[in-house]
Amino acid sequence: MAAHGRLPGPPLWNCFWLTLPALAFNALLAGRLPPAFQPGIFWQDIPPVLGLVENVFRAAALGLTLFMPVDRGARGGLALYAAGTLAYMASWLPLVLAPGSAWSTSAAGFLAPALTPALWLAGIGMAGAGRSRALTALYGASAAIFLAAHVSHALLVWSRLA
Repeated sequence: MAAHGRLPGPPLWNCFWLTLPALAFNALLAGRLPPAFQPGIFWQDIPPVLGLVENVFRAAALGLTLFMPVDRGARGGLALYAAGTLAYMASWLPLVLAPGSAWSTSAAGFLAPALTPALWLAGIGMAGAGRSRALTALYGASAAIFLAAHVSHALLVWSRLA
């Protein structure tokens, strides 16, 4: 515990900063996404429990990054994060530029933006590990549950369109 009985706050250079490129990219793309990815279609007929799990664990994983200081010496984690972020951004390009292409309408192409966050989220977990094993485990579990729900959600949407 910190002085005066207060819990320490989030470290200034925390892993939440690493989530911002993907969040900003999502905001920039929002108006350009193909119809299947627009909220009215993407969330249509999704079981409420799946949506709840996806959103709760997305919030948990992102929120936990506030308490995970970035270990600048974790070069492997930072490299995986950078490669994963680039792969995530690149995975959207065919869907935005050629939504009717064979790749974009295939399961692999359609699911790529749901699958590639596993890379940058794992990189964040590696770069932020070290403050506490419990925090790292909680982040990892939250990210894994979010990803499972998110990929399941995207697969349901793709199966409706296929």
